[in-house]
Amino acid sequence: MNQKLKSMTSGNTLRLLGMFVLGIACVQIVSGCSEGEKTDATIKVAGSTTVLPVVSKTAERFMDAHPNVKITINPGGSGVGVKSVGSGLVDIGMASRDITAEEMENFVNVVFEVHAIGRDAVACVVSSEIYDAGVRTLSDKQIRRIYSGEINNWKEVGGPNKEIFCIDKEAHRGTRQVFMAYIFADAKAKAMGADLVSGSNNEEQTKIALSDAAIGMLSHAWLNEDVKGVGIEVDGTVIRPTIENIKGGTYPISRDLNLITNGKPEGFLKQFIDYILGHEGQKIVEELGYVAVKEMETS
Repeated sequence: MNQKLKSMTSGNTLRLLGMFVLGIACVQIVSGCSEGEKTDATIKVAGSTTVLPVVSKTAERFMDAHPNVKITINPGGSGVGVKSVGSGLVDIGMASRDITAEEMENFVNVVFEVHAIGRDAVACVVSSEIYDAGVRTLSDKQIRRIYSGEINNWKEVGGPNKEIFCIDKEAHRGTRQVFMAYIFADAKAKAMGADLVSGSNNEEQTKIALSDAAIGMLSHAWLNEDVKGVGIEVDGTVIRPTIENIKGGTYPISRDLNLITNGKPEGFLKQFIDYILGHEGQKIVEELGYVAVKEMETS
């Protein structure tokens, strides 16, 4: 692999490492009730790392108002979220995609209830050096040929003479499945041109930021000055991954951010989901870079 790591300032390095640590540490800091204190309810959550920041932040606020409720959260990907609900391991599964027919068949005795809490885009992203060198738009065909291994150098799509460092995601990740469903018309498509397989959004963000020639797929909320989202050319029109285009429904690779329960939620479980869907919860959704479902209803 001839990937070249770019030089980074200590500030950028600390910021990226901080976000990576936060993605892991949030599982530990989200907890209610001191040791020995009475617990009225424990809500177990697992799944998508895209939905994770919203649930972590809202859980902190909810537990401040309900000190006898404990919420534990574990990441792992959308597939883990759906499977954990189906297996009865958690109360809420986080998923940044729809439940598949195969998952429905695997858990025929489970009544999956889906609660959309926000809207997001999956951006095709590149290292800032590639973006600054002129690759600011790609067609779905060009992206498909890169991930298929047919295009290996950025000069073939109007960029610099650099070998492409192609980053894939783990198969159970919702972000990957939504991306591949659009690019290949197959959520399970293999990426024969991939040089590396990553996991969570923060992991992939860091790897792309450390490279000067990478391409990958990320939630819109994870774009920054080191990781840029390119526009997607659709029928001659370039559509960029912006909040406005997500709200307007024009960006082609979009998805709901979902909470999944087995049947209709009751008690503290219902109160927690209602909180996320309420004014304060939807405000947190927006603060974290996603589109609130209330915005979608009025747009």
